[in-house]
Amino acid sequence: MKKGDLKVWWIPQVPLKPFEVPVKNTEEAILLLDTLAYYDAFQYEHNIKPDYCNAGGLQEFDGIEWLEYYDEEGRDIDEIMRNRLK
Repeated sequence: MKKGDLKVWWIPQVPLKPFEVPVKNTEEAILLLDTLAYYDAFQYEHNIKPDYCNAGGLQEFDGIEWLEYYDEEGRDIDEIMRNRLK
């Protein structure tokens, strides 16, 4: 790991432990987070799982530990994703 590395974390059913996937940039993170959310919704809508409470996000390695990602404008990945829809 090096400073600036990014990873998506996803919990398909809270309170399970998250699984994590390295990503190259925020665009890749957005694609993965959207895909995971759509997949959970698909499973619910087609009675594959009876209910779900998922959570996910993007973290950045600061050289010591993984922290939630914020861009240079102070936006987290949720805000970045919301703003792209406007």
